[in-house]
Amino acid sequence: MIKKITRSFSVLALSLFVLTGCGENKTSAVTEGNVQPEQEKFAWKLVTSWPKNFPGLGMAPEKFAKHVNAMSNGRLTVKVYGAGELVPGFEVFDAVSQGTVQMGHSGSYYWKGKIPAAPIFSAIPFGMTATEFNAWLHYGGGIELWQELYQPFGIKPLPGGNSGAQFGGWFKKEINSVADLQGLKMRIPGLAGEVLKSAGAIPVTLTGGEIFSALQSGAIDATEWVGPYNDLAFGFYQAADYYYSSVWHEPGTGLEFLINQQAFDALPADLQAIVEVAANAVNESTLAEYNARNNAALKTLLEEHKVQLRQFPMEVMQALKQHTDALIVEQVAADKDFARVWQSYSEFLASMHEFNKLTLQSYYENR
Repeated sequence: MIKKITRSFSVLALSLFVLTGCGENKTSAVTEGNVQPEQEKFAWKLVTSWPKNFPGLGMAPEKFAKHVNAMSNGRLTVKVYGAGELVPGFEVFDAVSQGTVQMGHSGSYYWKGKIPAAPIFSAIPFGMTATEFNAWLHYGGGIELWQELYQPFGIKPLPGGNSGAQFGGWFKKEINSVADLQGLKMRIPGLAGEVLKSAGAIPVTLTGGEIFSALQSGAIDATEWVGPYNDLAFGFYQAADYYYSSVWHEPGTGLEFLINQQAFDALPADLQAIVEVAANAVNESTLAEYNARNNAALKTLLEEHKVQLRQFPMEVMQALKQHTDALIVEQVAADKDFARVWQSYSEFLASMHEFNKLTLQSYYENR
């Protein structure tokens, strides 16, 4: 009996050993059969309209590239080139459209000659603040209109940062009346340049890296750029005596990422999502950076460099507003796309204006 039990136990043990061995082989085969192929990697080039690594503007694309590389675990890498390194700063749009590079970072008002409505997606004189602008883009239909405008050029635009309210600029002489604008040569882009032109000034378009030498040499009499944070970095206080804080031409300047549509479509869905999320993160963080840095930079300009801070007289501000209103009427009549986008923009601005009167405006006065 004992021999029989022992013999049965041995048979059972042998069976278990065989089955276990078969199971291990099966698991190994399944594992080997499910080995994932190495995922495709993508390398993009991103050109900008700004000097390489310039504070704020220039660092926005650098942050984007860092985010994308980290979130994709190196499957999508983005190399950033400053203005002039691969293409001139004002040729970013064309480079992306033609597929010479996969991405760009710039300001939409530089493309006014190609797309009359493009400046609406950067800055409108006496228009939306940064908070209002972002709200319109994401929840008022702005992004959809923007992408429709760029679609014929094979470009997908995404918000790429915001500088917040920009200062009125640097002047070699004081502006005491509208008469002082006559014949004034000022570096200023977009619709604001057209407004100044109608007020008697001479707008000049220059990239950031060209401004200081032009101001110092007298090729221009005045310039706007961004605000204290960037203006201090460019050293404009060495070339002009008067700094005007009056906000009018760019109350909340939106930057843009330009993406070649074919390059974007070639990405798998997860990398497309990473690109969009990274752009959104940079859009928010860039505005926060400007809000944090401008005040400290202004203090340095005033206390260390003895800059003379001024505000435009009310007469000048009223004239600029009148010229802005007249220019908008002209643009609406001249271009159907401008009219369509402006209707959406202006209606949203009107609704925000009423709400802000009840909330923030009252709050600032009370605070």
